Amino acid sequence: MLNNSERQFTLEMTVVSAQGLKNPSSFLFSHRVRPFITITTFPPLNAAGFQTRVDDKGGVNPTWGDKFHVPIHHNFFANRYSCVGLHLFTKRLIGGQALLGWCHIPAADIGMPPVGSVRQLSYRLRAADGTRTHGVVNVRVRLEGHIHSSDTFTTVIGIPVTVGPHVKEMEST
Repeated sequence: MLNNSERQFTLEMTVVSAQGLKNPSSFLFSHRVRPFITITTFPPLNAAGFQTRVDDKGGVNPTWGDKFHVPIHHNFFANRYSCVGLHLFTKRLIGGQALLGWCHIPAADIGMPPVGSVRQLSYRLRAADGTRTHGVVNVRVRLEGHIHSSDTFTTVIGIPVTVGPHVKEMEST
C-alpha cells in the first residue's frame, strides 16, 4: 500500500457509454449482450481493479455513467508505458463472461491538464488478438488532488561538454 507522500492524486474516471458492440458468439442462449467494463492501471496500484455494473438494457449501445476514483502513482505521467486499461465483457447466462473488446488509454492522452478540468475521450475497441473491432467506448477523466510537476519532469541547465583541440592543448601544458 502506498503512503500519503507517494499517492499524490486520483484520476476520476466516468465510464459513459459504448456503441456498436458485437456479440462474440452465435450460441442459442447468448443472443443478448449484457456488457460491463473493468478498469486497471499500469503500473498497477490496485490489484482488484474496478468494474462497472452490468447494463441489461442497453444491448449493443450500453450506457453506464459509473464513476470511479482511480489512484495514480506520482510517476504515472513520467513513465511512457503508463496507461489505464479498459476491458469490455459481456455477462453470459451460461459460460461466464466473454471479452467484447479492450483499449488502453495512454498517460499522454490524459495529459497533465489543470486539476479539476474534465476531458472527454473516445477509443475504438480492440479484439483479443489486437485487431480493431466496430465498438467504441466513451469516458470522461478528471484529475483530483495536488500534482507536483517537479516530481514528474525536471529541467536541467548546463553547458555541453565537447572534446576538441583546445582541451588537448590544456592537458599538455
